[in-house]
Amino acid sequence: MENINLKSLEAFRAIMQTGSATAAARQLGLTQPGISRLLASLEQLVGFQLFYREHSRLIATDEAKLLTSEIDLLLNNADRFLALARNLHKTETGSLTIVAPHSFSSGPLADAVASFIQLYPKISVSIESHSPQTARDLVAQRSIDCGFIQLPETHPGLIIKPMLDSELVCAIPAEHPLSNRATMNLTDLSHEPLVMLGQGRPSRQKLEKLFQQNGVIPKIRLETHSVATACAYVQRQLGIAIINRVLAQQYLNSQLKLIPLEPSIHHHYGFIYSAYAPMPKLVAAFCQHCTQFFSTNDYAF
Repeated sequence: MENINLKSLEAFRAIMQTGSATAAARQLGLTQPGISRLLASLEQLVGFQLFYREHSRLIATDEAKLLTSEIDLLLNNADRFLALARNLHKTETGSLTIVAPHSFSSGPLADAVASFIQLYPKISVSIESHSPQTARDLVAQRSIDCGFIQLPETHPGLIIKPMLDSELVCAIPAEHPLSNRATMNLTDLSHEPLVMLGQGRPSRQKLEKLFQQNGVIPKIRLETHSVATACAYVQRQLGIAIINRVLAQQYLNSQLKLIPLEPSIHHHYGFIYSAYAPMPKLVAAFCQHCTQFFSTNDYAF
């Protein structure tokens, strides 16, 4: 069986991006005939046409469109292989790609990454945010080095290290009559308009079950999947939000207070990396750093 030529894949991606062999050649520093030969070689390998010509443009076939994401994955993995090979024995240099939920990235992860870069100032860090399922798959496939995800997690391609814990709190307008309470229980919220997050998610289902057990029918005014958005609505006095403490702390200001919820409901987060290869040294150093950082900065699991 003929081997895949990475140059042919690069030519394919460049044509998809530019729409012409001439522009693709310019992008890759090759000649137009060279691009055409690489494309012909790839078409011969797969057994069907990938583009058809319309005037001076190359238009992707339906088959080519279906292959695009897989070819991107192959080329990204090739780039990561080269980066790993160059930095295999180095911890002080290299690149690190991390995936995490957006609110986590801008809150606790930002603090951990900032302190890690102080220790390793020559490294470069890329932060990505994807749906939980995509994040799991990208880390398992080693397209992303590591990440953080809400537990429990059972993906067979991941190794999970419990890392930090956070309880739910009530985000309340600073001028609200209940804002001086030491704690807030579900009965206190029975007549208050609420801003709720995570509809359909396990943590939301757990909260709804507690409401039911306490005989409280929540008055939901707004639904959102963003902690930042929930806090923005609270600051505009549209309701009380029930949110994750460590994710909410970054949005605290004079218009907003956080009050512990009783009974306490906790969210747990884990550090994830691929189970299909040994942990690279830079990832291991970051994992160790995060373990220490979160254990000493009010994030303890």
